[in-house]
Amino acid sequence: MGVSERTATLDVEQAELALVEHYGRLVRLAYCVLADGPRRAPAAHAVTCGALPRRCTSTAALPRPQAADEDPVYVWLRLRVLRAALARPRGPWPPRSHPRGGDAPARAAYALRHLERMAEPDIRQLLRAARVRDPDAALAGAVKAADSSGGPGAPPPAPGPGGEPCPLCGGGDGVRHALDTVRRRRRRRRSGAAALAALVCCGLLGVPGDTWGPDAAARPPLVRGSDAEHALDPGALVRARAGSWRRASRTDFGAWPARGALTRDESLLRRALVTWARPRADVRVRAAPGTPKGPPPGPPQLLYAGRLAGTAVVLLYDGLRVARYTEPLDPDDGSSAAEAAEAAEEGVSLELARTAGAGTAESGALVVTRHGGEVRYLTAPWITRAARVDLLDPADESGRTLTRGADGVTGPVPLPVTLPRHCESWPGLALRGSPGAARRLELYTDLGELAPARLTDGAERGPATGAAARRRLARTACHLPAVLDQGVRAVNSWQFARQRLPDGDGEAAWVCTRAATWRGAGSRVMTQFQPPAGGPGRPGAVTSRLEDSRVCGPQARAVLTGLLWRSTEGRWYVLAAGDEDVTRLRARGEGLSGGPAEAVGNTLAARAGREASVRLSATRRDGTVPAAPPAPVGPPD
Repeated sequence: MGVSERTATLDVEQAELALVEHYGRLVRLAYCVLADGPRRAPAAHAVTCGALPRRCTSTAALPRPQAADEDPVYVWLRLRVLRAALARPRGPWPPRSHPRGGDAPARAAYALRHLERMAEPDIRQLLRAARVRDPDAALAGAVKAADSSGGPGAPPPAPGPGGEPCPLCGGGDGVRHALDTVRRRRRRRRSGAAALAALVCCGLLGVPGDTWGPDAAARPPLVRGSDAEHALDPGALVRARAGSWRRASRTDFGAWPARGALTRDESLLRRALVTWARPRADVRVRAAPGTPKGPPPGPPQLLYAGRLAGTAVVLLYDGLRVARYTEPLDPDDGSSAAEAAEAAEEGVSLELARTAGAGTAESGALVVTRHGGEVRYLTAPWITRAARVDLLDPADESGRTLTRGADGVTGPVPLPVTLPRHCESWPGLALRGSPGAARRLELYTDLGELAPARLTDGAERGPATGAAARRRLARTACHLPAVLDQGVRAVNSWQFARQRLPDGDGEAAWVCTRAATWRGAGSRVMTQFQPPAGGPGRPGAVTSRLEDSRVCGPQARAVLTGLLWRSTEGRWYVLAAGDEDVTRLRARGEGLSGGPAEAVGNTLAARAGREASVRLSATRRDGTVPAAPPAPVGPPD
């Protein structure tokens, strides 16, 4: 493991969350160290729950893991449990549970070796920190016990005759027991002045100092009296008035009012602001590609604060980014035991995403929560109808209306299944605004960011809601997993050519799809060949892919691509297409039946062998030949 001692302060709530997450492991450790007796299981629970600090605690003399994958709070709790269990009256090894012989330090070494899977040097260091006088003797006793039960490599014996120390040591019962403990402690903290002292100590009612949190030494200090400190004050949060979007010159996220049941919970809002400014080591921080992780330059705007699926959710906006802060809720706040357990396991998180330059259409919704394979959105205040549509079904125009609460949060929408060859539907979000803003129907889909990606069509990038646009989108949607989690702002599909196919196989569309990002760079482009198909949602054949390219964008409309294709008659052809400014196409290479082929216009079809190796070139309307190398032709993806 490798541990070091560093000066830091442990937050009470941080320790409570870690206890809930690791309760089963800690109880098993205590049970194995304690002496046998009728009260052994209750004592293990008491030792584990007693490891929680009652106030913010200095951890200057406690070991900390150096490895990034070790939870420092769990290591701290484990040492506390170990010390408390070793301090209890000692007795012989419990019958039928472990090999006979040895005292409490040997039992502790045995448990650390077989339950925690620790190496001997780390066990010695941890036993020394737990005030064991002779760690080497304890390890020798553990080795002797292991040898008597089947050798050093034998698996650890069951903690008790029934396989578990007690019914509450693991699984859902253990989680509920831990949650009950945390809930009782929080009630006591709220009951008197001790709560105020604990909150002040933890920095929840004031600006955190340089020793706040286990990784405080690595964080830059905040200058008191600065804009950075002012940004941590919940009272300074910007709050747009309800209905202000009707008078605003720009209807974007800046016109959203603060919504949700917790918009006046200053303690929650302060935790969200402090986490954005200086996240603790145990907070899961995620930022979309190209999104700065630093604190807001001043007080951000509050968009939402409420309860969802066992978590408290806060959405903040600083003019350039949206931040989503989540933390587990107390079970008393109305969440189910299953939701509370899952939220406790997820812990505290912060997600950041760029939204600079968002217009009315891009500000239609934000993701509030993803939970259980479903996503819920917070819609803009000007949205009058929200619906769920299947993007693979062009006929699904109106979709199924989504219920929305008074706070603007929609009912659940399934997340798309992104496994290969399992694309049977692709959920989309359809939003229509009031006559004052976004009156046209707009389509969106969740591509892993806080803002759903807008779906557009054509050279003018209008909403992908027309009949032809929906047909193109239906054959494109199953390719969208290629742009998940890339910070995508909008996905536009543009038909740049149509071609009548040989052997009477109908007419095909050539489509260029561009996923543009919020940061400008990093776009993803693919060209598709969409021949007639038996079903509207059958994916088109991808003929080329480009990354970080201007192709198919407003400033670069030149496209040239092709593929090897077999007709229903079994004949192979080289098919090619260019944009509307292409006046002549040429195909050269091996495998062409009649030698080099040439066609007037922006499409070409030439007989070829199935192993043909061909390159394409084009002449444009102004008579120029593109300087780029000719495009190769191969089988589709």
